[in-house]
Amino acid sequence: MKGLFGYDSPLMGALTTIGDCICLSVLWLIFSLPVVTLGASTTALYDAAYRVVRKKEGALFRTFLDAFKSNFKRSTLVGLAPAALLVLLTVDVFVMRSVKMSGGKTGNLYYVVLALWCLALTWSVYLAAYAARFNGTVREVLKFGAMLLAMHPIRMLGVMVPVLGGIAMTLLVPFMALIAPGAVFAIASFTTEKVFRLHMRPEDLERENQRTVSEEEYDNDQ
Repeated sequence: MKGLFGYDSPLMGALTTIGDCICLSVLWLIFSLPVVTLGASTTALYDAAYRVVRKKEGALFRTFLDAFKSNFKRSTLVGLAPAALLVLLTVDVFVMRSVKMSGGKTGNLYYVVLALWCLALTWSVYLAAYAARFNGTVREVLKFGAMLLAMHPIRMLGVMVPVLGGIAMTLLVPFMALIAPGAVFAIASFTTEKVFRLHMRPEDLERENQRTVSEEEYDNDQ
């Protein structure tokens, strides 16, 4: 029993990860309440999900808060584009769904609009991830986020599927809203980080590899 509940046991590791996801999701929900802060809070969500939940670096609240503050202006502006697009497409989805259910000739466009909505949602995740991991102007974040999405259509599914799965689970079980955001972004980061590494400059990639090796050596020494 001592081994099962030991600090380094798989069970305690899983419970710690679940607890981090819950705390992170609650932080994201609270910081997103003003709505206009959604872009900044989503960028902070990704940063903390990647660094704390996945990489086990730093303290959860401090990492989230630092990312929220440092990226506030840029991420708030970046978030306006996907937010406006998602609102527009959400309205179109409901309109086209009504047309389809009533037997209208243009009802099949419902699937096209729904696919565009999924793409816009995935793009918003890429934007939050890029803003959290790299510097750049608002225009550069929007441009490179769209480019990476278009250049890796298969890998894009590694982001889209967990995001849509998280939304579906939350709709079925509202309580899942307390864990889904943190868990979904941690899972999605496996794909986004692979995409980022494919396009990093050699010196940045080497620096990232050195940092990872140093962290692994530190963990092994503990």
